[in-house]
Amino acid sequence: MTNERTRSIRRRAAGAATGALLAAGLAAAPLLVPPVSADPMIANPSFEDGLEGWIVEGDTGAAKTEPGGSDGTARLTHYLAADGATRTHQTVTGLAEGWWTVTAAVKSGGAPGSSTLTLDCGVAGSTVVPSTVVDDAWLRLSASAYVAGPVCDVVIETTGAAGTWASVDDVVVTPGSVDRSVRGADLSGVAKNEDLGAAYARADGSPVDPVQAFADAGANLGRLKVWVDPADGYNDQAHVVATAQRIKAAGMALLVDFHYSDKWTDPGQQEVPAAWAAYTPEELADAVYAHTRSVLDALGEAGIVADAVQVGNEINPGMLWPLGQTYDIDPDDGVEGAQFDNLALFLSAGARAVKDVDPETEVVLHLTNINNGIDGLTWWYDEVTARGVEFDIVGLSYYGYWHGTLADLQQAVGTLSDRYDRDVLVVENAYPFTLADDPVSPWENTIDLESELVADYPATPEGQAAQFRAVQDVVASAPGGRGLGVVYWEPAWTAVPGAGWDPRDPASGNAWENQAMFDFDGRALPALAEYAPDSTAGAALSASVPALESTPGASSEAPITITNSGTATFRGSVAASVTGAGFAVRAADVEVTVAPGATVQAGAVVFSPSAAGGATGELTLEAAGILPAALPVESRVVPFRGAVTAALVGTAAAPPTAPTSPATPPAAPADAGSSPDAAPGDRSRGRLSTTGAQPAGTALLAAALVGIGGLALLAASRRRRAA
Repeated sequence: MTNERTRSIRRRAAGAATGALLAAGLAAAPLLVPPVSADPMIANPSFEDGLEGWIVEGDTGAAKTEPGGSDGTARLTHYLAADGATRTHQTVTGLAEGWWTVTAAVKSGGAPGSSTLTLDCGVAGSTVVPSTVVDDAWLRLSASAYVAGPVCDVVIETTGAAGTWASVDDVVVTPGSVDRSVRGADLSGVAKNEDLGAAYARADGSPVDPVQAFADAGANLGRLKVWVDPADGYNDQAHVVATAQRIKAAGMALLVDFHYSDKWTDPGQQEVPAAWAAYTPEELADAVYAHTRSVLDALGEAGIVADAVQVGNEINPGMLWPLGQTYDIDPDDGVEGAQFDNLALFLSAGARAVKDVDPETEVVLHLTNINNGIDGLTWWYDEVTARGVEFDIVGLSYYGYWHGTLADLQQAVGTLSDRYDRDVLVVENAYPFTLADDPVSPWENTIDLESELVADYPATPEGQAAQFRAVQDVVASAPGGRGLGVVYWEPAWTAVPGAGWDPRDPASGNAWENQAMFDFDGRALPALAEYAPDSTAGAALSASVPALESTPGASSEAPITITNSGTATFRGSVAASVTGAGFAVRAADVEVTVAPGATVQAGAVVFSPSAAGGATGELTLEAAGILPAALPVESRVVPFRGAVTAALVGTAAAPPTAPTSPATPPAAPADAGSSPDAAPGDRSRGRLSTTGAQPAGTALLAAALVGIGGLALLAASRRRRAA
């Protein structure tokens, strides 16, 4: 199992986002990975020396050091005794260009968004410190920024009402970035909801396709569950293929979730499909393979390859009960104790089908109940890995109102990724935006009490958005950097009569609509904004050429000036071409480096008019940035590739009228032709000569290729001057 293999879904999801950036004309410059040796030192990072090295602004009395650090004896604490704000920061220098990350141990209490950790380098990276009042446990939190200059500011800021607080310890700045690589949405219920009349709208009320709404918000993965023979006909092979086409058309990656049942599976139910009820373990394994292969082949016939596949859903207790159980589910069913050998047989059959269709598709094994402790997860994975079950990604469910604290989640991600050398993806997560029940399809909500909520995260649109983002940030910041991201479960499952919990009962209601990302009127909620991709840095090139003047039969030239108004250095090739009568390019294809805020001169435009008057044209620069081969796609920096244009203006003055020659020419002055400014044979005085001194920067291009058209024009000009 190599990192190359286990990072595929990260690359594919990032690739989808990169494609969207390029399509929108937003491309970033190549990243230079700074050497670890360039890692700056934070002064007093653990606050063992009080506030030495740190600057406090705002309510200076609200910032202090106190005992009880994450690892050491001290920590920084912000405590607001009254409404207000306090800011503690330190400047770090000597940073090479590229992504850098500030990481710290944090804890906090207060309204969502009260405290932030920021790396401010012009392009600031900032992360909200999650509330930890449930268990007062330390979290590891990171924020990344792209550094173009050598100086950054590390900032810890707390703003809010009296009683708001945050503690920080062990601050470090290191090369590289921490990313929310996968930002997913389970869209399994969309097809049924739409068929039964659900309508979706943007926040402003304008209609929107729900799949496209998530892609537009920044989601880069869609998840779809599959049932074998569902009673209502939904979540079957045909509907999965149809919705998968929409997901792919929207530019998202695809995760297919096989339940291997005719209905829901979870820790409380893992029923064998009715058609498989009499099968032996070997026959069940064959059925798992055939079902998995059939769905993936159907996707292939539609031109779709799944990026990842779950073999089973929340399978802590096993699957295909009782033959695949991990403990004695029913003492009276005739199957005693754990059946891990059978379970491994079923899992391997599903994984083999996935790889037979496409070896690059990643296999996910999905567990839940983090709240039962890490041992309950490692026990399960140890059993299946000991039996040779192949998989690529650890999948987890995490609902904050059921599955423990954010610290529990982060520990699980870090421990499992390290123990099994796999990336970890939270494939299910959700949170309510209200506790009310939509009367359109009344059913007691799964979460309907204040006492069920996570402290400091109210059941409001803002609380829902803050909780979703906190889970994403905690996963991304987990030790080891192997947390892929988070998939929100059924964010489009709004209340519609007939689209209830039980596929066998059209009258069953929806107990989840208060956790959707659309309100009871079908309008998008703020939580969709938390799908927005992490910030990117990039070059933004523009070009200019001064107006040119010449006379018919002569030539003039002006340099091409390239300006980078972006946030990252551009390094790569620039190929120039022009349109317009009389215009040509000299040094048409060159390599350039343009730092943020800098300008360079690269090549020149030659103007050789054939007649007096004005002329216009256009310069086009095709820019292609260089991406180092060792740089992963998920670096959030892609090569700048695109066309940059500039208008060309030329003016050709009419040549002076020659005076009438007298019958007898006057005698020439005695010093004619002896001016110290005149070189022998130079007849171009008074014009901008193409053979004189070149503009600044042009000499650097002496070894570049000369455009064929420009060479011909120069040669013709020289022949005319020599005539």
